[in-house]
Amino acid sequence: MTTLPTTAPQSTTAKSDPIPDRYLYGVMAEFTTPAQIMKAAEKVRDAGYRWWDCHTPFPVHGLDKAMGIKPTILPILAFLGGLTGVVLGLLLEVFTNATGFEFWLVVPIRGYEFLVSGKPFHSYPAFIPVIFELTILMAASAVFFGMLIFNKLPTFYHPVFKSQRFSRVTDDRFFLVIESRDPKFSRQKTRALLEELDPVSMEELES
Repeated sequence: MTTLPTTAPQSTTAKSDPIPDRYLYGVMAEFTTPAQIMKAAEKVRDAGYRWWDCHTPFPVHGLDKAMGIKPTILPILAFLGGLTGVVLGLLLEVFTNATGFEFWLVVPIRGYEFLVSGKPFHSYPAFIPVIFELTILMAASAVFFGMLIFNKLPTFYHPVFKSQRFSRVTDDRFFLVIESRDPKFSRQKTRALLEELDPVSMEELES
């Protein structure tokens, strides 16, 4: 059985006691279509705002460009992680197959030289599997943990969670939030900018 969400009144603005400036997180506008959120994102971007975000029930193609988001540096992290894996894998194989190491101020390490079928002590083709596995492991780990850090995850609390209307963000509503810490944020001017976009509703969020 499918449960449909309760239809919210159209063209409304949440009315309550004004939130003191020191507790104001930002202003949230609600839209009903991807085209509206795209237009709103372009408008806010062109207005010069920096601290704002869009929340949608599904990925909207082109929204990153409309918001002016720069390309991610995760590919660079993946390359550096993979390169680290190559170096660590090679060092691991060389160290474990070496017959002797002498480091400054470290007790010399001596091994037992034992040839197997006339094979060299350092057979680099045989090192490839270990190097490959460490390359994949380090690259994947760099991307995974980098994604968590850049997205500030896990996030157990966000001011938008206090809004009842925001619960529809996983169903059929699109939201744009401009934060009060933005240098261009002005309670009146920011609300006026969002009102020009004809949102379904507007709401001030408390930190």
